[in-house]
Amino acid sequence: MRRASQSDLPAIRAFLGTRVERAMFPLSNLARFGLDGDHDYAPSMWIAEKQGEVTGVLTVGRAGTVMPNLAGIETGVVTDILRGRAIASLIGPKEEVRPLLAALGIAGHPTTLDRDEPHFVLKLAELIVPEGEGTLFPLEEADPLQMVRWRRDYNIEALGMAPETAEAEARNSYTNYVDAGSHRVLISDDGPLATTGFNAYLPEIVQIGGVYTPPALRGRGHARRAVALHLAEAQARGIGMATLFSGSDTASRAYRSIGFRQIGEWSLVFFDGKPVVP
Repeated sequence: MRRASQSDLPAIRAFLGTRVERAMFPLSNLARFGLDGDHDYAPSMWIAEKQGEVTGVLTVGRAGTVMPNLAGIETGVVTDILRGRAIASLIGPKEEVRPLLAALGIAGHPTTLDRDEPHFVLKLAELIVPEGEGTLFPLEEADPLQMVRWRRDYNIEALGMAPETAEAEARNSYTNYVDAGSHRVLISDDGPLATTGFNAYLPEIVQIGGVYTPPALRGRGHARRAVALHLAEAQARGIGMATLFSGSDTASRAYRSIGFRQIGEWSLVFFDGKPVVP
């Protein structure tokens, strides 16, 4: 594999586009922050080629997130690229993340999250919008302090963050979500019910993230309605597909009920600190 340059981007996009539901973070971050940019999410990329075509892509975010789309490339090749590099997390299809994690020699390092989740896709033409309470609004229409608290609680519950880290990330994320217009809140006459958002987006497909209902309001279908309404907005703008990964059996049932089907498993490995690949 070799380090990618600007001239490689059309070929990279063509390859990742053939497996777009498995490459949303690399493609979306590339579009938003640019190759080798200054943002923490800005990607650097290495490519494998055969007869002039890209056959695999390794993406490493500036802050140390590794996202493999290797399509069968030997893990030893990737280990050589990452040797001596501090790794914050590995994210991607289970069949690529797990062998790579084992090969890197950092599998025993403590983690804040180490989980395999069902991975789903949906053609928005098949979306089912359930009846229920509430109307969907931009995130800033709700009380900002409450939305930050909800995001903090999501960070602790879903991502395993320490409370202090979760609070800081929540404040930063709220500002970014409002600026990007990427997140929504379902609100009834009694107040907010659930949040949802797009954590990666392209002209043809969106990836759902940040779905949260506080414990006292769970079990009433609020999250699935929020997600479905947000996807209906996307469909009205001409977007044709959606993808997500699910953190629980309850969430998976909710997503299936609005039309999602499982295509595989997605691995999320977040390290406590940044181990260096030996």
